[in-house]
Amino acid sequence: MRRRVLRVLDAYLAGEFLKIFGVTVIGFPLVTIMFNLTDNIDRYLSRNIAGKNIALAYVYFFPEQIFLITPAAVLFATVFSIGAFARHSEIIAAKASGVSFHRLVAPVFGLAALASVLTFFLGEIAPLANERRSEYLGERELRSTSARYNFVYRADGGRVYAIRTLNVPQREMLDVQIEREGTGPEFPGYFLTATRAAWKPGTGWTLGAGTMRLFLGPDREIAFSFDSLRQKAMTERPRDLLIEPKAPEQMRYAELGRYVGTLERSGSDANKLHVERALKIAIPLTCIIIALFGAPLGLTGARSGPTYGVAVSLATTIVFLIVIQISRAVGAGGVIPPLLAAWLPNGIFGLAGLVLFAKART
Repeated sequence: MRRRVLRVLDAYLAGEFLKIFGVTVIGFPLVTIMFNLTDNIDRYLSRNIAGKNIALAYVYFFPEQIFLITPAAVLFATVFSIGAFARHSEIIAAKASGVSFHRLVAPVFGLAALASVLTFFLGEIAPLANERRSEYLGERELRSTSARYNFVYRADGGRVYAIRTLNVPQREMLDVQIEREGTGPEFPGYFLTATRAAWKPGTGWTLGAGTMRLFLGPDREIAFSFDSLRQKAMTERPRDLLIEPKAPEQMRYAELGRYVGTLERSGSDANKLHVERALKIAIPLTCIIIALFGAPLGLTGARSGPTYGVAVSLATTIVFLIVIQISRAVGAGGVIPPLLAAWLPNGIFGLAGLVLFAKART
């Protein structure tokens, strides 16, 4: 009998949660998109962007918006579904059947965990969708698949390439400069220029008609010219050099990790990117923290009606976002370690949620 009651309660609460979650996670992005479209439609039309392209661009806008709103949607769904149970005395009935409050809300945490997984994957999809959106709106030209001109490429090992012309079909570069900072005779820095470079499978890049300066110390330098020079350290294939620099929000988790490693090897400050990478995990897990925080709030505000639920949900979301921004800034500035900065908001709200959840009447 008890198992049957639990199954009915679980299905009922899960259904109520999903209805509110679905309306919030789709409705809020739609409102945001409508405001964004209203503000920018004149600019798009003045650039003669086709209506079909505008529509497709805003379809690709959805993943990022849903990624941002999912934790708030979990909070709204938790507060309103549990608040409705309390207002209609269904929690009292469950307790009379031997079901504690902690057990009653178990489906909410299961659904919040699924929302965390959904949010992580949306975070991986959003950068790709944003690229396509920019292309449809003409904000980013379609990337050439055959050539690139006048660009800088930061490679592994602290090397930086400055290249005038890259021709992928012909597997060659023109007017190449390669620079690497060193630490001394054991790891010398160098500055290399070459008028051309050719790539062959199996042998890699061969530079032609250039000069190279080796910096062995403050007052020690060696310079020489060459007709042909193999560069084994240049492991990038011609098509790899077509990859253009991206902002952190345009990179996926693994891609951002590789970029952070490259910056650190070149001696650059990567604190900000460490924080951004950790947030790609921390923000999805916020869904579980929010559910832990929201369940007791839904119970205590049951008698205040829907207005209380809206106010509490919005206030909690705003405070949480402010804490994330502050923590992100101090982590990027090196005031606290980047990993601590990324996880500090979850720790604060998680601890507060545990206290509220433990004090809830069972």
